[in-house]
Amino acid sequence: MKLTVIKIGGNVVDSANARSVFYEQLRTLNTATILVHGGGKVATELSASLGIPTTMIEGRRVTDAETLRVVTMVYAGLINKQLVAELQSHNINALGITGADANCIRAHKRRHSQHDYGFVGDVDSVNTKFLTQLVQHDIVPVIAPLTHDGSGQLLNTNADTIAAQVASALAQTFTVDIVYCFEKLGVLKNVENDTSLIPSLTQTEYTELKANGIVAQGMIPKLDNAYSAIERGVRSVRITHYSNVNGGTLLTIG
Repeated sequence: MKLTVIKIGGNVVDSANARSVFYEQLRTLNTATILVHGGGKVATELSASLGIPTTMIEGRRVTDAETLRVVTMVYAGLINKQLVAELQSHNINALGITGADANCIRAHKRRHSQHDYGFVGDVDSVNTKFLTQLVQHDIVPVIAPLTHDGSGQLLNTNADTIAAQVASALAQTFTVDIVYCFEKLGVLKNVENDTSLIPSLTQTEYTELKANGIVAQGMIPKLDNAYSAIERGVRSVRITHYSNVNGGTLLTIG
């Protein structure tokens, strides 16, 4: 059985028109589907309105106690349920969850020798049995980027990481592909120029681009997670525009 794990973020989450275009793309997939979403812009805006500063380290959000409250409200509440409601209107039966629901994704608080990321989680395990049951009943799980530690603590976890970890865990049961959808055409040599699209990218080429600063900031964790997923059994990873789930940049180990 084929399974596509799709992550959406950036302007797709923020724009009703973009989401509508994306849902039509989703309907064309002839596979079981799991949808993972981010929501950083909405969380950042709400944090600013509440006077809570946003701190990023290498494209990853630092999550103190107040920021955790904000992202829980935004990710698990507003964004997750809006997506689920809209998917239902496109005749896609969806169920919105976080990593805490049904013990879906357990994680631990990140330990780092140089930086304190706060209440940020790194994934330990995925409840593949639960997710398998959902997709086998034609339900699309819509996963908000929150996990838990098993002791009652919610943790903010990068949505790209969740997509890669979920896909890797399920690769033992399904033939799994990952699609990262956002507002750019794919991986670009120049983020201001869509004609600089890189149609395919090996891991060796990525390492060189990262070292030269051509690939930077938020694209780094996305690509790191993607290549890790391929190494752990995911068939393919594609980074593409939300209007073309079969386009963009195809990643290979190389």
